[in-house]
Amino acid sequence: MPFVLLVIVSVLAGVLVVVLSRRLPGGKVASPPAIDAAAIAVEESVERHRRLRRFVVARLDPAVATGLALTIALVVVAAGGFVLAVLAYLVRGNEQLRSIDNGAADWGHAHATAFSTHGLDAVTNLGGLTVIIGLALVLALVESIRVPSRWIVPFLVVLMAGNEALMLTIKDLADRARPTLNPAAATLGPSFPSGHSATAAAFYAGAALLLARRRTPNRRSLLAGAAVALAVAVAASRVLLDVHWLSDVIAGVMLGWGWFAVCCIAFGGRLLRFGAPAETVVETARSAQQARKPSRRNVTPASRT
Repeated sequence: MPFVLLVIVSVLAGVLVVVLSRRLPGGKVASPPAIDAAAIAVEESVERHRRLRRFVVARLDPAVATGLALTIALVVVAAGGFVLAVLAYLVRGNEQLRSIDNGAADWGHAHATAFSTHGLDAVTNLGGLTVIIGLALVLALVESIRVPSRWIVPFLVVLMAGNEALMLTIKDLADRARPTLNPAAATLGPSFPSGHSATAAAFYAGAALLLARRRTPNRRSLLAGAAVALAVAVAASRVLLDVHWLSDVIAGVMLGWGWFAVCCIAFGGRLLRFGAPAETVVETARSAQQARKPSRRNVTPASRT
């Protein structure tokens, strides 16, 4: 039963992300005639409401590095930091949070079976540091061949090393005891936040970002959904194995995604060519404007009188 619940929750989370990501603008370049009309219309509208219009459009434009991608990254950083800070405060002694944590731990322990434990162990290993390092090496090699970039390795190093440093620092500061239902938990060190959850959230999101380069919008959505599903699955496995509290894994996932968003802000413009569609629209708009203006060379003397 715990393993079935893990599969259901992780799949639902992945599907939700796929659906939401497909509703976002994809930054796809339209055909030249469509670009002509759209670019001219946008330019005329901007002229009427220049400052506010430019700011809003720029922040929501999926075709530029400082547009929609940056806006989403900033929201993730703010939300992740807020949730992490609130949980770090509440774990010190909030009775309601403690009741929720105990309820999740008791349920996992009461419904554990040999089959579910074996499946949960397999899933939780996907967030282990050794497995993640191996996957990161393979990812760096494959992506350096498929879409070469000198920023792939630095991005992965900063993503994983920074996440690990933040996670260990917070663990030492919080020094929270782990659940006692699983004897193995007592040998694993402080509980808050979950290291497996943070590592899985950061790495699989980073892997999806790299693998999504030069992919179609549908494939990018599927990659984002898979990254979220894997992170949720690893986090759920830690709770159901009774080695972490529920609040630990929520904090871990928020930490991982928040740090991933920070790395996206730092490296996104170097890893991804967001600007190409926007540049195409600008150039087309300029060409259309020039075509609409009458040329002095073509003006006859009769037309001047």
